[in-house]
Amino acid sequence: MQVVRVFETTCTPGAFSVLFFGYLCFIMIQATGIEKSFGELKVLKGIDFTAEDREVISIVGASGAGKSTLLQILGSLYVPDAGKVFIDGQDIFSLSEKELADFRNRKIGFVFQFHHLLPEFTAKENVMIPAMIAGRRDPEQAAALLEELGLGERLDHKPSQLSGGEQQRVAVARALVNSPSVIFADEPSGNLDSKTREELHNLFFKIRDTHGVTFVIVTHDRDLARLSDRCLEMRDGRFV
Repeated sequence: MQVVRVFETTCTPGAFSVLFFGYLCFIMIQATGIEKSFGELKVLKGIDFTAEDREVISIVGASGAGKSTLLQILGSLYVPDAGKVFIDGQDIFSLSEKELADFRNRKIGFVFQFHHLLPEFTAKENVMIPAMIAGRRDPEQAAALLEELGLGERLDHKPSQLSGGEQQRVAVARALVNSPSVIFADEPSGNLDSKTREELHNLFFKIRDTHGVTFVIVTHDRDLARLSDRCLEMRDGRFV
């Protein structure tokens, strides 16, 4: 399928729309009019955002610009004060708390600057956790994902026995285990050295191609941002 980025606002959230000459686009994420305040501080000021299926988008900007707050709203972790978010055609904040938790576990993966692996569990066990929450126990799938990410020899190692880059790849495998439509990554390479950071960046693009995942990445790393399909910059709660 050939995708064109012009006139993308003509696409319906979560649906194919013909643009012209038979070309189609598919909007995986669409957010409109997103506002968020913490006390008297207005952090997001009417943000509109779209991401196409299998697109890799980076969001950059100074600390305090609102990047991470936006990411957490798009990922359903924060509720906006105003606005709507559609993921794969679903108005996520119209769901009940239980429905939203189920949707998040099935459709969304997260990778953070700090890997948040459980120290008492092995790499394979950490990867299995989201699947077990969804009612599946599939050690073979967890092992296959770790093998795919170059950790086939580290399945039974605990986080303290892994390097920083290896820990982050386990976190990526965990994000993939439920075959999500979208992965949200918040400063995923922030604690890594330059070589490991480059390897992680390349891994994201490989995953996009092999697993068909849309990536939204908040980063200060301009090198990663330049590799993305699109790079958006935030300043004072708005895109510029």
